[in-house]
Amino acid sequence: MRGAAAVPGARLSVPSGTNEAVSSQDQRPDGPAAEGAAPGPPAAEGPEQLALLRETVRRAKTPRAKPRTWRGAALAPELPVARVVVNKGVLHLDQYFDYAVPAELDADAQPGVRVRVRFGAGAHRVREGRREGGGLVDGFLVERRASSDYSGALAALAYVVSPEPVLSPGTLALARAVADRYAGSLADILQLAVPPRSGKAESRPSPEPLPPPPAPEPGSWARYGSGPAFLRALANGGTPRAVWTALPGPHWPEELARAVAATLSSGRGALVVVPDGKRAARVDAALTALLGAGRHALLTAESGPEERYRQWLAVRRGSVRAVVGTRAAMFAPVHHPGLVVVWDDGDSSHSDENAPFPHVREVLELRSAQERCAFLLGSTSCTVEAAQLVESGWALPLAAEREQVRAAAPLIRTVGDEELARDEAARAARLPSLAWQTVREGLKSGPVLVQVPRHGYVPGLGCARCRAPARCGHCAGPLEATGEDRTGCRWCGRDANGWHCPECGGTRLRARVVGARRTAEELGRAFPAVPVRTSGRDQVLDAVPGRPALVVSTPGAEPVADGGYAAALLLDGWALLTRPDLRAGEEALRRWIDAAALVRPQGEGGTVVVVAEPTLRPVQALVRWDPTGHARRELADRAELRFPPVSRMASVTGPAAAVEALVASAALPPEAEVLGPVRLPQPPPGRPRRPGEPPVGEVWDRVLLRVPPGSGAALASALKSAQATRMARAGTPQVRVRVDPLDIG
Repeated sequence: MRGAAAVPGARLSVPSGTNEAVSSQDQRPDGPAAEGAAPGPPAAEGPEQLALLRETVRRAKTPRAKPRTWRGAALAPELPVARVVVNKGVLHLDQYFDYAVPAELDADAQPGVRVRVRFGAGAHRVREGRREGGGLVDGFLVERRASSDYSGALAALAYVVSPEPVLSPGTLALARAVADRYAGSLADILQLAVPPRSGKAESRPSPEPLPPPPAPEPGSWARYGSGPAFLRALANGGTPRAVWTALPGPHWPEELARAVAATLSSGRGALVVVPDGKRAARVDAALTALLGAGRHALLTAESGPEERYRQWLAVRRGSVRAVVGTRAAMFAPVHHPGLVVVWDDGDSSHSDENAPFPHVREVLELRSAQERCAFLLGSTSCTVEAAQLVESGWALPLAAEREQVRAAAPLIRTVGDEELARDEAARAARLPSLAWQTVREGLKSGPVLVQVPRHGYVPGLGCARCRAPARCGHCAGPLEATGEDRTGCRWCGRDANGWHCPECGGTRLRARVVGARRTAEELGRAFPAVPVRTSGRDQVLDAVPGRPALVVSTPGAEPVADGGYAAALLLDGWALLTRPDLRAGEEALRRWIDAAALVRPQGEGGTVVVVAEPTLRPVQALVRWDPTGHARRELADRAELRFPPVSRMASVTGPAAAVEALVASAALPPEAEVLGPVRLPQPPPGRPRRPGEPPVGEVWDRVLLRVPPGSGAALASALKSAQATRMARAGTPQVRVRVDPLDIG
């Protein structure tokens, strides 16, 4: 659909009817008269029929508004061709399309603005002076050109949605690179990169930019050997790349704020991406305390669409040079960026769940390379991908000495399976004696955190005789206790009255997994004088006071305590460690360290009790507070097995025949390995279908494709081309392609 070549400055001939400007006058009346049919007599002579007849006759006599066309009308005197990316996320349309620019839109139709264009079957085909088809779709104008290489007549731009340029060349280049890396379309990435428009926010002017602040003092960065040098490099305009293993405690938001301030002092911008709004608020408060208001923008969903777009516009217009936000902020249009930061890259919130599933860490790595800015990956733990960045030499480690680690970390104590079996208190109430003692001592000086891997009351029940999982007799869903006297199915909601075990015939149920609400109830009975608060899926607490209290939380929802927690219990460690996932050990250690980092140092009495087998590698890494060593050992094991991130992988999921056809048609690199296909199990009846699962009654397969380092781009390109060819044919079944899937278990 690209236009014909034209002499610069010459007038392009656009056939009449190819593209009408949209206005209230262009709407056509509905009904038979509007289609040219003569109105017939009413079926009866009642008042309603007579009124309908009069209205039909009136509309038939009303002259039609003629559509505005561009036949013979002047187009833009210079650069009359607009290159547009349309908001169609299908791969076979992942290209630019050329449109003619009418003279009346010349001033507003500038690169980066939102436009509306005719697109679809027949949008550029004209017969007898009338457009054959094509509807209005959104798009972005990315370039103005003097000519087009399309040989046919060009349709004209329908109109410019807003003269506000929202798509910068840097954002467009980054979006294209991300789309190619993840075998996706540019339109899908731009939907993530550019927030929805708010006319009210666009009408408000952004404030004038403030002058660069002075370079900050190192502050708590002095605890890290290379910390002050890292800040000096940022302040001097350098582009260091580092993997930062942060010390436990409340100082990391302030340390991030100092890194941002050092970058701003060099006249450049900075971007910080965190997993959730709770941590974004902490960094926001630290930046405000260090630099004052007006120097940074906060981009989170909690702000609301209009406020978020207003802040985003302030960044795009150059009013502020620093951004703190959640996942979508990774594309924030920061002017002259000098530093990009991702905090806690192991959190699953950093991976987008919409195609093509980009990850914040990988996007910011691309952005650091394209825009030649510094890169900082920070966390209190360490992922295998972070360890690989250091191992490859792409980034340098930024960590404290062991003396500083021991001074900042709490005391870690373990309770294994053998101790639990001998402990009468553990058999009676699931908490070992060491845990009870730790709670009592901790409540004397402050709040105590209790981390429970499952939400709810008793989300897992089993037979009290043979320990087999209890299933619903109607839909085979898992049974759960939602209260003291209520047991039902988690999928269909039916009561479990009259249940009996199909394995042994037993009729009594026992708890296999105890949830956060049940744990809070048990602790409330054991400590009746102490307030018990819960934080989880239903309600997530941001902070709690430093007074004695029991705080029961699921992983990732732990609130920050004023002055730190006096103690913490990490219960049911087996539930995190036994998940059928390649990242089970890494994820368990990350969850434990995130919770333990909120506890006071050992010198102030801080103690953490983890209920898990002490000999396991993640437990030992927690005791030593050595997440980096654990990540290095995991990386070495994966290198022997050629698992990610040492290798690059892609998963292809869908109907068996479609998956086989796509893999067979893809021009895979010669070194690619095809693992599978593996038949995916049907989702049990009664349970909602999850993403990537087959519909009921369909046979789906999954194939894993593995390539060595350096061939990831070729693999993504081959899958994208094969997928685009399939999608260009109507009626082909949908196949899901995901590059670098988080779960390959």
